[in-house]
Amino acid sequence: MANSDSTKRPRPGPWPPAQDSTAMPPPSWAKKTGFRPKFSGETNASDSGQIVVPPKPKEPDSNVDLELGRVRPAPVAPAAPLPNGVPEGEKVPAPSEKTQTVKKRRTSDGAPAPKSSAPGANGQAPAAPAEPQPRRPARSEEAVDVLPQTVDDDGFGARHSHMKYELRDTPGLVPIGLYGFQHFVSILGSLILIPLVIVPAMGGDHEDTAMVVSTVLFVSGVTTLLHTSFGTRLPLIQGPSFVYLAPALAIINSPEFQGLNGNNFKHIMKELQGAVIIASAFQAILGYSGLMSVLLRLINPVVVSPTIAAVGLSFYSYGFPRVGTCLEIGAVQILLVIIFSLYLRKISVMGHRIFLIYAVPLGLAITWAAAFLLTETGVYSYKGCDINVPASNVISDHCRKHVSRMKHCRVDTSHALKSSPWFRFPYPLQWGTPVFHWKMAIVMCVVSVITSVDSVGSYHASSLLVASRPPTPGVLSRGIGLEGISSVLAGLWGTGTGSTTLTENVHTIAVTKMGSRRAVEFGACVLIAISLVACKVGGFIASIPEVMVAALLCFMWAMLAALGLSNLRYSEAGSSRNIIIVGLSLFFSLSIPAYFQQYGISPNTNLSVPSYFQPYIVASHGPFRSIYGGVNYVMNTLLSFHMVIAFLVAVVLDNTVPGSRQERGVYVWSEPEAARREPAVAKDYELPFRVGRVFRWVKWVGL
Repeated sequence: MANSDSTKRPRPGPWPPAQDSTAMPPPSWAKKTGFRPKFSGETNASDSGQIVVPPKPKEPDSNVDLELGRVRPAPVAPAAPLPNGVPEGEKVPAPSEKTQTVKKRRTSDGAPAPKSSAPGANGQAPAAPAEPQPRRPARSEEAVDVLPQTVDDDGFGARHSHMKYELRDTPGLVPIGLYGFQHFVSILGSLILIPLVIVPAMGGDHEDTAMVVSTVLFVSGVTTLLHTSFGTRLPLIQGPSFVYLAPALAIINSPEFQGLNGNNFKHIMKELQGAVIIASAFQAILGYSGLMSVLLRLINPVVVSPTIAAVGLSFYSYGFPRVGTCLEIGAVQILLVIIFSLYLRKISVMGHRIFLIYAVPLGLAITWAAAFLLTETGVYSYKGCDINVPASNVISDHCRKHVSRMKHCRVDTSHALKSSPWFRFPYPLQWGTPVFHWKMAIVMCVVSVITSVDSVGSYHASSLLVASRPPTPGVLSRGIGLEGISSVLAGLWGTGTGSTTLTENVHTIAVTKMGSRRAVEFGACVLIAISLVACKVGGFIASIPEVMVAALLCFMWAMLAALGLSNLRYSEAGSSRNIIIVGLSLFFSLSIPAYFQQYGISPNTNLSVPSYFQPYIVASHGPFRSIYGGVNYVMNTLLSFHMVIAFLVAVVLDNTVPGSRQERGVYVWSEPEAARREPAVAKDYELPFRVGRVFRWVKWVGL
């Protein structure tokens, strides 16, 4: 036995045994970026939190395969290896049925995986050892890896082999129309739900809601075309982000608007327009001046993850309390969306997972139809009771008992359809001249930084799915600058919020496998056409009961929180450093705003707003009470936003607590010089019509 062991010891030649363990090929995004950082002192963890224990140097016969989740044998170099690299006399283990599918992953930099070091948690390749390197393959060569079948389940493998169409693919007219329409319908909930929340809060009626919905669809189509042409050029839909919802509700519930009589909608909308326009100009300067490229050094997955998750978690006080006003409608809505998106997600019809892709529209349509039938059959009509009579004036105990069901469960479409025109072209300043107040503008400027952080995560994740490489810092700055211009347009047209990259884009691209830029542009053109007749469509949308809106938002906000946390897959999720930072960020993002929101409110306090809007009236009773009313408004309002606290805590801790690039999962962007030399990267991100040549001197907003 001793003699046999001695014959297997290291020998000179091109095949020395591994010093630590045989490295697993890194996932595609690390290959594309060529990221090879050094390890920190902590143990390495897989995406699921598995601890990888490196074997002893003398026993390189097994290592942990992080992707397959099992121990696989490491090849030992014989004196005369066979063509397939299997030692003579050894048995080749038969692959299991679950790993029969062979996935081809394209390498963008052509560098093979290092041979003697363990991989990082996010698939980043560590530094290569000081030994002879094999030949660098050409860009046309492809690495073949065996991947588990489950990676294709939800599409987050970030591998080109999973995409039906990539960024520059131009399928036929029929596929472009089909996939473009599908892409926008799957994300329709994010486009229409915000107007259904803020317009009633401003005192608007069904007609106002219909006009705002048509305006949102029009601006979303226009800004999406601008972004795919002159922004990052990634297939990302632009629209009203949930990041803007909290500051919009805070401005709507400002103390100066509480005493207004009559229809406050246009007055408050003009205040929102002024704040959005100033904040959008600030965001455009942030992008086009190149400052965003500097801030990128502070923005990493450990910062993006809790910040975006806090956006979704912050609306817990609005979600189910509103659903509870009509449980037979709201609970059914939530259950349908859960069944479609989880239990029926693998059912395909003609190659499309319709239940997973259209979970929100299908759930909304079925529940709305059921509520409409119940309303028309008189289930929510009670003898001698009138829904138009205010609850305070109801004298009959019988009517007072059922007034809540009549108000929240009914679907009344007659008024909405009669008051909505068939054709209407949204135009700038349709609500009047915007009103500018510096305190509201400062609040929105801070929020625009949060939306930029959100967009950074979306740019990176979507580029790994559809593009040859991640964008350069200049392309990213150009995208943020164009988002600022898009939000200026949203402020001029009066959508109530700014326009930014929707976080749900990444999930939609991963599920639909559609990454074609042309398909998204075609869908944007269709959306603009629909917006011209969307007032009548908006009339139907305005008839959706608020309880159904709240039920859908429960699902959308939960998805937003999950998408935010999914950014941790680019870092070492099992690292104690990252766990503590994310945990502290999420906890304080809930606890500190709760202190501001509850300060000065006793149980017997009579509030001027419903309980679900109580978190947004903090400006009138917050702990900051200096002699400067504007400063009090800004500080009390900003520190009551969950996303602001999460961002501040995460960005300070992540950039001050020691940790390696591998552990932190630092975003790796393409180098400008390397991007210019690669035709594929240039075609992905270069501006069309040779516009980039005119602005070639602006180095920080291009390739």
